[in-house]
Amino acid sequence: MRVPLSWLKDYVDITLPAEELAERLTLGGLEVEAIDRVGEEWSREHIFVGQVVAVRPHPNADRLVLVTVDYGAEAPLEVVTGAPNLRVGDAGRKVVFATVGARLIDPYADTLRYQTLKRSKIRGIPSAGMVCSEKELGLSDEHTGILILPEDAPVGVPLADYLGDVVLDLDLTPNLARCYSIVGVARETAALTTSALHLPESTVGAT
Repeated sequence: MRVPLSWLKDYVDITLPAEELAERLTLGGLEVEAIDRVGEEWSREHIFVGQVVAVRPHPNADRLVLVTVDYGAEAPLEVVTGAPNLRVGDAGRKVVFATVGARLIDPYADTLRYQTLKRSKIRGIPSAGMVCSEKELGLSDEHTGILILPEDAPVGVPLADYLGDVVLDLDLTPNLARCYSIVGVARETAALTTSALHLPESTVGAT
């Protein structure tokens, strides 16, 4: 069972480092097989939450578009993309925007390989950044289109601060069925760390 600490913290106060928390849980019978740090590779200086300002046609390629992105800097940047889920006329969508110098996964490599984003010209148009897919960020193998973020994603915030998380991978045995939920894990965490538990109020409707 995968337990994001950001979700677990909704129900229990956690002040311990992830490694110490994992050790406490393991000694208490909830074996932590691994600690996955999502977004550890995302540079806070180069990968941000962005917002699409405009999408216009590429003058030299039918399958490419020019996307202007506000990413919290003094001025937005225009980049070239072939992502099928961005179309001419789109505006307002929240995306992941990487600037020159970002270290991203090469989505076309047969094995895991990183590449550093550089300035380029695509069909004669300069492109000084990139709107990113899930695969380029290491979130999944999806590379058909770019990752679209929720509408309330804060523009200009480093992606590591918005989507980054620490995830505990628990190996739960059948006798620990009470922990087959985030609330169940929160109860055990509170007991093993003597931390405050914050459970939502529940109501039962009349029948």
